[in-house]
Amino acid sequence: MLLAAAVLPRPLPPSELLAPGEMARADAAAIAAGVPGLTLMEHAGRAVARAAQRAFAPCRTLVLCGPGNNGGDGYVAARRLAEQGWPVTLAALAPPAPRTDAAAAAARWRGPVGAFDPAAAARAELVIDAVFGAGLSRDLDGLAAATLAAARRVLAIDVPSGVDGASGVVRGFAPAAALTVTFFRLKPGHLLLPGRERCGATVLAPIGLPETVLETIRPTSFLNRPGLWRLPGRAAAAHKYSAGAVTVLAGADMTGAARLAAAAARRAGAGLVTIAAARGRGDVLRAGEPGVIVTEATLADLAADPRRSVFVCGPGLGIAAAQAALPVLLAAGGAVVADADALTACAGRPEALRGAAVLTPHAGEFARLFGPLQGDRLAAARAAAARTGAVVVLKGSDSVIAAPDGRAAINACAPPSLATAGTGDVLAGVIAALLAAGMDHFAAAAAAVWLHGRAAALAGRGPGLIAEDLLAALPAARAEAVRAG
Repeated sequence: MLLAAAVLPRPLPPSELLAPGEMARADAAAIAAGVPGLTLMEHAGRAVARAAQRAFAPCRTLVLCGPGNNGGDGYVAARRLAEQGWPVTLAALAPPAPRTDAAAAAARWRGPVGAFDPAAAARAELVIDAVFGAGLSRDLDGLAAATLAAARRVLAIDVPSGVDGASGVVRGFAPAAALTVTFFRLKPGHLLLPGRERCGATVLAPIGLPETVLETIRPTSFLNRPGLWRLPGRAAAAHKYSAGAVTVLAGADMTGAARLAAAAARRAGAGLVTIAAARGRGDVLRAGEPGVIVTEATLADLAADPRRSVFVCGPGLGIAAAQAALPVLLAAGGAVVADADALTACAGRPEALRGAAVLTPHAGEFARLFGPLQGDRLAAARAAAARTGAVVVLKGSDSVIAAPDGRAAINACAPPSLATAGTGDVLAGVIAALLAAGMDHFAAAAAAVWLHGRAAALAGRGPGLIAEDLLAALPAARAEAVRAG
């Protein structure tokens, strides 16, 4: 029986994510510390066989092996399944290089060897993809692609062949696996689209790598989850200003966006939230929630108030108003969350946002600011953060949070129901509240993205979710994060 598809294995895996090159360094460090490479390969193949036995009934299985270590894992998995009575045939795209661990694993296979071709894959009830691992450096095409495309059901080792483990980009072709078994740590490509969808259910298996190898690798990519960051508590002597003051700039027309951001900041724990209304529009905004303060004071006066530490600039503000407001806020030196119209106002001029704390573009806004996305969202977000000096939240189902120092987190808890108007305004408000509570820019942005996604899941309304539904669910999401962190 198939495992249900899932974004992440349960229990949640460690936060560190290793790109293919980093994983190769982890293997090398373990071998240098005295763990034989063939032992690691044996452990990996055994983990694959066990995962297959848990997920599927015994069936006609074809193991497709490439010439590298990924293929070596496949040779071991084939042998282990055959020892358990499974009808297994092995097919090699090319033999392993002599005197390698993969060659040693191949020499231990005594079962049938078949043709590596689409017809053989189509006849099999299960195809184990051990052709290429996460570090494939070219497009998957030709015989390998055609053979994997013919498979009816695929278990992938490490990643489905063709998925770039560093970026999740599909290089040429990659099969949609029912199950993927990977080792030691997840890779960014397991979480980033479209690779995430190609992986199906993901199993993370230990293979004997010591945790100490991480000390030399020093990973900079992480799964976004509690533990990577911790939400601050409140001291007994806290007051509304020490708990964090957030000011949300409102436009003259689309006042609902500012209301959503302000309500989210309050639900996320801000002690005092003020909406800075456009001249003559204060009465419209005062008709909203009674706990929100509305002012028509000048932006210069608000920015000069030392108690006002965080500003949200952009949601429903209007492009001209954002162009006028941003220089004032950035010169004042407070923390600015730049969203929506503030980003569009700087189209093609991302340096105009230097000094902001957090930028929150979706893909379209990102392209207007920095140029077209070329597929590697992780690299693009990192480059944007380095260019602007701000934490960049590249929003999506696989949101990337990138810091100027190169750290990045990938979020995997956001349901597709978040694809509705106003949810970005809510996220901006949550980020602002956490900044006002004293979290550093990267931690505040990462925590807010997780809370935002988790609140959507807790709201449980599926495609009928609206932005307002997130507000009531935010306290429960926050309580869950505190328990987990």
